[in-house]
Amino acid sequence: MLTLGNIFVLMLLATGAAWLWHNHGLRERALARVKQHCAKLEIELLDGNVALKKIGFIKDAKGRRRLARVYNFEFTVTGENRHNGTITQFGAHSAHIELAPYPMPFDDTPPVVEVMKPRAEVIELSQWRQDHTKTRP
Repeated sequence: MLTLGNIFVLMLLATGAAWLWHNHGLRERALARVKQHCAKLEIELLDGNVALKKIGFIKDAKGRRRLARVYNFEFTVTGENRHNGTITQFGAHSAHIELAPYPMPFDDTPPVVEVMKPRAEVIELSQWRQDHTKTRP
């Protein structure tokens, strides 16, 4: 027979399970956002995961304190060194991604410099005035 105490314990367990399920979904959103950001910057996300660093009240863009989750992740540029990054989320929305300073990959190809050749076109001032006064209302 179910007592009030047993029902309370079951409700407490169900609430804990729902909270864990919700956190897992938020973690997956953070991971997807970090993967997208790393692909855009052409850096490699290491280990393919994000780890919860803290849950706390953090100021948002408007200066209000809101409950936020901060996740850590690691990335590499050259494949030699690991660098840290964090993503802050307010609920399901990503606030910002912060990356530790990292070296830019060295490119040995010289930059392409286009040389503009001067145009040898002479325009009469009176002809230019006629052309440009006709187009004005």
